[in-house]
Amino acid sequence: MNDIATDAVGAATADTIDVFLVDDHKCIVWGLERLIAGEQPRMRVAGKAHNRRDAVAGARAARPDVILLDLDLGGDSGLDILPELADGDAAVIVLTGSRDGDALARAVSLGARGIVGKNEPADVVLRAIDRVHHGELWLERSTMTRMLDTLKSGRRDANAALDALTPKERRIVIAVVEHRGANSRDIAARLFISDHTLRNHLTTIYRKLDVRNRVELVMHAIEHGMTKPGGASGAGAPLAH
Repeated sequence: MNDIATDAVGAATADTIDVFLVDDHKCIVWGLERLIAGEQPRMRVAGKAHNRRDAVAGARAARPDVILLDLDLGGDSGLDILPELADGDAAVIVLTGSRDGDALARAVSLGARGIVGKNEPADVVLRAIDRVHHGELWLERSTMTRMLDTLKSGRRDANAALDALTPKERRIVIAVVEHRGANSRDIAARLFISDHTLRNHLTTIYRKLDVRNRVELVMHAIEHGMTKPGGASGAGAPLAH
């Protein structure tokens, strides 16, 4: 019998943020449950799991808005399931006691939208959940710096890749950078294209620049100066198909 649980506590509203907890320490999960329960109806616990197998199955069943994921799951690494958890609609926040900068940078490259230390105050955890749910990133400066260093060392052909972008693709990159707190639908609306068209363009851009997600795209674009002072990018003008 497994330890998975997907029964939410309390009634949800249309604006409720459903949170799924993944941590092998039951005392940590217990504390998070009570922390989030104190935020009802703004937030609620949609489910919990204590190992990798139950985390994937539980998140699939609960369909949460945000997943709090520990990287150390009883000797197993949460990094192994992070891409699968981040592949859906949920935003993944790594909640960890680890200070391994390389592992945290890798977590972001695999799709995590936030990193929060277990030693952070309760209000920081709650703010991170809220901000990430609304499309923002929640990253420590040290993690951002390490990601930039990784990008610099791992992309010798970056200039050639940038030259391969079409004018449309460059404008999409600039829009993603300047509105990095927005969701895909809002960015598409600013560009006067459909969400589906934006996703198709982003897939091509990811391949050309050798990045895996929007976080890496933003970091890559900032590193190579793909922004214009004062936000004068023309990102709000119609983008012809």
